[in-house]
Amino acid sequence: MFPFTRSNLPGEADPGPQPDRFPVKGAARRRALALGMTMALGVSVLAPTAAVFAASPTNDNFSAALSITSLPFTDSADVSGTTAEPGEPQYCYSMSNTVWYAFTPTSDGIVRLDTAGTSFYDTNLNIYTAIGPGFGGLTFSSCASFGSARLLTVHAGTTYYLQGGSAFGGTGPLHVNATLIPPPPNDSFAQATTIATLPFSAGVDTTAATLETNEPSPSCGSVTATAWYAFTPTVAETVTASGSAPFSVQMAVYTGSTLASLSGVACGYGQVSTHLEAGTTYFVQVAGSYSGGGPITFQLAVTPPPSAQFYANPNDASIFDTIQFNDYSYDPGNFGFGSMTWLFGDGSTATGCCPTHRYTMDGDYTVQHTVTTTDGRSASVVTTLPVRTHDVAITGFSVPKTASSGQTKPVIVSVGNKRYTEMVQVRLFEGSPSGLTLIGTFSQVVPARSSKATTDFTFAYTFTTADAAIGKVTFKADVTILGPRDALPADNEAVALPTRVTR
Repeated sequence: MFPFTRSNLPGEADPGPQPDRFPVKGAARRRALALGMTMALGVSVLAPTAAVFAASPTNDNFSAALSITSLPFTDSADVSGTTAEPGEPQYCYSMSNTVWYAFTPTSDGIVRLDTAGTSFYDTNLNIYTAIGPGFGGLTFSSCASFGSARLLTVHAGTTYYLQGGSAFGGTGPLHVNATLIPPPPNDSFAQATTIATLPFSAGVDTTAATLETNEPSPSCGSVTATAWYAFTPTVAETVTASGSAPFSVQMAVYTGSTLASLSGVACGYGQVSTHLEAGTTYFVQVAGSYSGGGPITFQLAVTPPPSAQFYANPNDASIFDTIQFNDYSYDPGNFGFGSMTWLFGDGSTATGCCPTHRYTMDGDYTVQHTVTTTDGRSASVVTTLPVRTHDVAITGFSVPKTASSGQTKPVIVSVGNKRYTEMVQVRLFEGSPSGLTLIGTFSQVVPARSSKATTDFTFAYTFTTADAAIGKVTFKADVTILGPRDALPADNEAVALPTRVTR
């Protein structure tokens, strides 16, 4: 229970004598009264189902504010027949039907105020601090509208007023609820929650958490509402503390036995990792960053090993390629890496993030990459890297020395291949004043041959009058392996000596 004292509610001033509403005298006045009664009775007979308004609640007026003496508190007041007094303050929304509540806590705390359970939707609850008597002594704090809730930090001996009603004229029972939010059980350093085993996970509501005298401020920021955890590892290990909430969570790790003797070890937002020594007690301070608190899910777990990863460029390497190896490993503890080693599978090794290597023979090589974090956690990745050298070349280009317009003669492109049987495409071009013109394309299988034997690609070309007008034709050929990358493309093109053309 949250202790309260009854509020000193201000009394209403005596309005004094009221003027006569019937400024007529004697018999005339009596006839008027009789006529009024007759009319009223007539209405009663003709309209027996006319609405009857509920009696106004006793806390309709500010001077009769209902006193809240203990928490949790809830009250239902029908605002259908309530009024707004002259001079009554209006904030957030103008309310014509209001009720009042007052409370004076005897200790500090945080109270949740809402209108849950109200029959109409357009609720409005204004919150005031009393610094003097009457409406003039009210200082507006905040409002909770349309079913929302507000947290109010209260101080012992201060009087607070609640003004409830409807924003847009809704009527019916208005529910006003006030609930004390207690601080978490591990609010103080002395009551830190002991963590026995890992992994550990627990929810904590730091809404009403406090900051103790001499409580250290984290090195990475400022906090106002904290909770504490304590853990003593039995073995040396690296752990990660993490917090999830609708707001940014800050965590700091300390060693020491009292608030005054605490020494910071690590600090971070969202998560923080640190290496712990066996037998030493570590304290974790958890809070919302730069603001009040709220529900937080706190976790403490052994930090997982890093993830070792790399890529090689090119990934279709040949014996002619110098391969660039690049590390892109990840450390979930964010410690960074102290060392990186490489085994290339051919007896060669390297260190560092980004070595290069060249293989001398085709084959499948087992590459192992190992990374070690600065706190000693390590991981390895093993990948098979295939090395294949695909290479064809134009080793011969036979064209006619002379020709005349209208003649058809062969053009032969000879392709050599000594490694793997390949599907090969040869294109033949004719040179012209406007550039190269594709004459034809020919594809066929070129077997691997250890000798100097070649595979011929034969094209038939008919010389034209345009060729004769120029007086010559220059042929160009290129060869492409359909599929794998050619390791040495420099010998995949050839230009023949010009063929002289006559009419």
